[in-house]
Amino acid sequence: MRYDNLIQPDNGQAATLIHLTDKGRLAAWLALQSDAVRTAVAAQKFEGGNNDIAILPGDKPGEWSVVAGVTNVEGAGIWHLAKAAESLPEGTYRIADYDVSDAMLGWMLGQYRYHEYLSEPKLTGPRILLVKEAGRIPMAALQASATALVRDLVNRPAADFGPNALEAEAKRISKVHKAEVNVVAGEPLELGYPLIHAVGKAASREHAPRLIELEWGDPRHPSIAIVGKGITFDTGGLDIKPASGMRLMKKDMGGAAHALALAELIMAAHLPVRLHMLVAAAENSIAGNAMRPGDIIKSRKGITVEIDNTDAEGRLVLADTLTKAVEDKAELIIDFATLTGAARVALGPDLPAMFSNDDSIANALLAASTATADPLWRMPLWGPYMEMLDSDIADLSNSGGAFAGAVTAALFLQKFVPDTVPWIHLDTFAWRPTSKPGRPKGGEALGLRAVFGYLADKYSAR
Repeated sequence: MRYDNLIQPDNGQAATLIHLTDKGRLAAWLALQSDAVRTAVAAQKFEGGNNDIAILPGDKPGEWSVVAGVTNVEGAGIWHLAKAAESLPEGTYRIADYDVSDAMLGWMLGQYRYHEYLSEPKLTGPRILLVKEAGRIPMAALQASATALVRDLVNRPAADFGPNALEAEAKRISKVHKAEVNVVAGEPLELGYPLIHAVGKAASREHAPRLIELEWGDPRHPSIAIVGKGITFDTGGLDIKPASGMRLMKKDMGGAAHALALAELIMAAHLPVRLHMLVAAAENSIAGNAMRPGDIIKSRKGITVEIDNTDAEGRLVLADTLTKAVEDKAELIIDFATLTGAARVALGPDLPAMFSNDDSIANALLAASTATADPLWRMPLWGPYMEMLDSDIADLSNSGGAFAGAVTAALFLQKFVPDTVPWIHLDTFAWRPTSKPGRPKGGEALGLRAVFGYLADKYSAR
């Protein structure tokens, strides 16, 4: 779907009017309406609550308008028009009396549908919103497209979206934005990125592991690395997951989806940076050559890792990938990963856990998350818990046990990033278990807009 045509400049063209109200203003608004409108509102049991919608009769046959309830008409938020965009008939609309520029993204994403595998998809025509703030349309459309890309990639079944498909997606993006892609696979991967190889070596040849790199931008600009965990399906390996835990593991490449979408946002917005996107792509499968509990693997950095649990594989592929980002002298590293169930236990599905070794960057990112209505929550890199990753016979264990799982996973990754390199780690769910207006059940971008907002503020001001 194209999103850039769902919001258009208001040049006075014909459109159906949408009135906004809230519970506190409903009585005053109704007092100004005709008897026919008040009757229609009562018949539809419209109470002015957030996401309430009622169709209103017009003065002439065929004429009609809409009243939509929001939390507060003086501060309509990002999702306040999403329900209207989902449910109103095809057509062109404008808002009466209020500026709704902040709600443009929700209007566009309210029309997102994933129907690639439906034999008879329920297709609907576009609902177009006219706005006065025309200059804000392109950025809202870019962010809607990036969010939709994450959703599309995460929703796709693993049989159709292995490491080869992640590579193809990176090449598609690179072609559009004239970036360069390099892929390391086969023997060079085994020799140069042994942890990535170990995780993915049991998969079929079609789904063979690889490191996917995309580079773009002027080498004279600040170098930033965007790293994504691309486990296209996670069985848990020989420490196999139960069926309930494996059911959604097509989404374990959600970090890679975020990395690809953020890379495209950066390039489309022409941020003055030297971009290095790295995706560690593998399927954690089961076969006779699968990585075993008790194996010791020497990482790209030279740190030896004892495999305590083959289901703690995401941190392994990220370790080699972070090492490569450091080698290439990134001035800032940001990684996205669907890394731990512990983060979901602590913070739930909507709130990514954010870790950072730099307080100023962490604070700026939290401010950006508030400004973009894309929440994050900072978690501690609590150094004393490093002892949970001790191994008797290797430098490091890949699993810290039952306690503080999100923290010990982040501490594991920190071993591969020097303190001198600013680093952000986002442990995101990449999935929405229940639907909300503009946010259907399924794959979801969580933390994407916050990070982009931070980067745009940081580098556009240079």
